[in-house]
Amino acid sequence: MKSILILGGSGYVGNVLYKELAPYYNTFATYNSSKDFTKNQHFFPFNIEEEGPEAILREVQPKLIISSLRGDFNAQLETHTFLADYIKNKNCRMLFLSSANVFDSFQHYPSYEYDKTLSESIYGRFKIKIENQLMRLATGKYTIARLPMIFGLNAPRTLEIDTAIKENLPIEVFPNTIINVNSDLRLSQQIHYLINQQKTGIFHLGSSDLISHFDFIKTIVEKRHHKPGIFKQVFTSNTMRYLATLPKENKLPNHLLPSYTDIIDDLTLVDSGKHR
Repeated sequence: MKSILILGGSGYVGNVLYKELAPYYNTFATYNSSKDFTKNQHFFPFNIEEEGPEAILREVQPKLIISSLRGDFNAQLETHTFLADYIKNKNCRMLFLSSANVFDSFQHYPSYEYDKTLSESIYGRFKIKIENQLMRLATGKYTIARLPMIFGLNAPRTLEIDTAIKENLPIEVFPNTIINVNSDLRLSQQIHYLINQQKTGIFHLGSSDLISHFDFIKTIVEKRHHKPGIFKQVFTSNTMRYLATLPKENKLPNHLLPSYTDIIDDLTLVDSGKHR
């Protein structure tokens, strides 16, 4: 069975991927400070600011490294520089979870896989640096998965909305920002497909259609809580702005291409009465 190592497996997305992949692959992961994983023999403690991943790599001997790391950007860059060198000389490849923010300087249209990246944010530029490191590797050694906003029944973004509704607080929304979205459930299925089919290259893993950030959040509130909610509308520019990544060259099968209404449905498959 193929060995997979998820760096950042105690984070929200990393842990969703671990639960998806563990029944099918010999899956290992890292955690930083959470004590929930200390008794799990497949989880290794790993603090990127204090140590490198050498010992973990020696023990696991992964065929695939999934990077879902969070934390200090400089420490992450150093870790990924080491990993790129490691992958170059080993029978191993990497799947890097990147972000739609690598395109956050482009405002007037959605972005596709092989568009030039350009970011005005520190976060976006950081992701671009790691992408560029990986793209210097041989073809077949890396997969870059660019993600939009990720929601889920218990995702941090969703729980923030629930808390705001419960406490009658305003929710910050961006009416002139056009986005696509994904759910943790759909993302884990898409990643599983990429691994199973040994896909490499760049993939945009979001909904196949677009919606304004305000309309999306407003619809979640209405369907999840059956009340209108209080919104603080923030306008970042005078024109419509796109922060959306769509596939053009590397499309997944149709059953793995959700619409934003599918994502909304994923967030409302609960007894909404408990959220009122």
